[in-house]
Amino acid sequence: MSDENMPADEPGFPGLAPAVPAAASPPAPAAAPAAYRVLARKYRPAHFGDLIGQEAMVRTLTNAFAAGRIPQAWMLTGVRGVGKTTTARILARALNYQNADGSGAPTTDLTQFGVHCQAIVEGRHIDVMEIDAASNNGVDNVRQINDAVRYAPVSARYKVYIIDEVHMLSGGAFNAFLKTLEEPPPHAKFIFATTEIRKVPVTVLSRCQRFDLRRVDASVLVGHLDKICRAEGIEAEEEALAAVARAAEGSVRDSLSILDQAIAHAGGRITLEEVRTMLGLSDRARVIDLFEQVMKGDIAAALGELRAQYDAGADPAVVLSDLAEFSHLVTRLKIVPDAAKDPSLSQAERVRGADFAQRLPVRVLARAWQMLLKAIAEVRQADRPVMAAEMALVRLAHAADLPTPDEALRLLRDGGGQGSGGNGGSGPRPPMGGGATALAARPVLAAANPAPVAITAPAPQARASALAQPESLEELVALASRQRDIAMKIALERDVRLVKFETGRIEFALAEHGNRHLANDLAKRLKEWTGQTWFVTVVNGEGAPTLREQAEAAKGRRESDAAAHPAVRAVLQRFPGARIVDVRDPRAAEAAAEAPAGPEDAELSDYAPLDYDAEPDLDDIAFWTDDSN
Repeated sequence: MSDENMPADEPGFPGLAPAVPAAASPPAPAAAPAAYRVLARKYRPAHFGDLIGQEAMVRTLTNAFAAGRIPQAWMLTGVRGVGKTTTARILARALNYQNADGSGAPTTDLTQFGVHCQAIVEGRHIDVMEIDAASNNGVDNVRQINDAVRYAPVSARYKVYIIDEVHMLSGGAFNAFLKTLEEPPPHAKFIFATTEIRKVPVTVLSRCQRFDLRRVDASVLVGHLDKICRAEGIEAEEEALAAVARAAEGSVRDSLSILDQAIAHAGGRITLEEVRTMLGLSDRARVIDLFEQVMKGDIAAALGELRAQYDAGADPAVVLSDLAEFSHLVTRLKIVPDAAKDPSLSQAERVRGADFAQRLPVRVLARAWQMLLKAIAEVRQADRPVMAAEMALVRLAHAADLPTPDEALRLLRDGGGQGSGGNGGSGPRPPMGGGATALAARPVLAAANPAPVAITAPAPQARASALAQPESLEELVALASRQRDIAMKIALERDVRLVKFETGRIEFALAEHGNRHLANDLAKRLKEWTGQTWFVTVVNGEGAPTLREQAEAAKGRRESDAAAHPAVRAVLQRFPGARIVDVRDPRAAEAAAEAPAGPEDAELSDYAPLDYDAEPDLDDIAFWTDDSN
């Protein structure tokens, strides 16, 4: 092709002049604008001083480099976005730091770039190889590393292998790595990064120096985001940055990605409302209002607030998650009041959370937490999440003023139960009284609920006098039966050899293999049952036979006396193989029928005195033969 045939708007081939005059040449195209770099890459730490939230690791590495105690391999583990790969690159810089004149040694003082630093930070240095174990996870890939590691580095001091997501290596690949990892050449270093440390074999972990990178605290993240916003010339509300930090859950990369999106979404000043709208979060103040309504038992207001947040774009599962998070915050503030100093908390969370912490018992907060955790899973699986969330709030509101099982038993035992605790309607429900309601009896919320229906328990002295005081071991067994304490009833019948019994004091010898804690347990039960203190002691020596032994002996005497009766002997002789299995006392049955019905009478009938001299009646003797059914 000749120059004359070339288009005027195309340059000539190398070595040939353009065919058109210079004056007619088109203007040179404008330089393409530099590609935008996201904040997570633009503000990626380049030295240890830039790392945030990992002070323990930085201190250990600094001391190790200063002392010359540099291992052959490191294992970096932690959740996403806390700086594992970034730390690996900084370590590669520290190992290969060298000045332009050739001086320098491994160091952690990397504020000034060396000859290899820029290439390492950009991931293009020939002696620093970053390998993705997710796509290079076979034995052949590890064999290539084993073959290449023998050769000296091209230009740097060390040949550094950064293997990301090392837990993705196969079992055979891990085994192929062991020998090289244990005794690598002096010019080779290995840095592993993983989010699943439990999947890494212990044989590999034992050959590495392990560092667990922590989640970054929300307060540290807020300060970091604020610094980046000032560097970018972006104005942002502190509460907006706090919301970004909470959504990041300790991940620096996640927080910067969310901030990048918030800058684009807001188009100017970043406000809390903009962040909430972008992330689909619920208003923290409205979440606190919802929490208050649920704790009051005001179901109608709670359902209205949930529906309003749902109509505004909030995810029902996120609303319940925020409720659970606020319940956790109130619990923390109740136990650790200094938690209110967390800068990531909003003013409403600090003030109202501390107020709730003073007025809500731990049992109510713990129950709310458990119910919300279960409800979140239900909402995420439901076809209609908002309906599942509404039903969860109904359950939570109804449970807010329910007593715990021990409180319910105490109220029943003390003669309470006049407060209903709920009316089944949708408005605010009357509290159970006596402090059993979550918030209704508190001064701030008193106007939102009807006046509490008090449960007045009798005075301790009056209650003690009203309760029956056992006067014998048999009456004590009957009392245990009335209290539905079957374990104590059985222990009293089986293990107690009575020595002395009087009101307020019991002495007994313990049967063989008896419960050694029976005395303490019995004293506690008598305190609850009778309202007064009893002294129960175990003494050495022999006491009276146990009630069970007495009952068995009485049964044996009845059967032997019956067997001695001529009529009974005749029956036993008439039916070979027959035996007496039971002898009933008709007088005891008549006495039980004439006595007033009551559980104590039924219990005492087992130990009623019998007249063993009376003639037995054949109608009251039960026989068993080989042909009997």
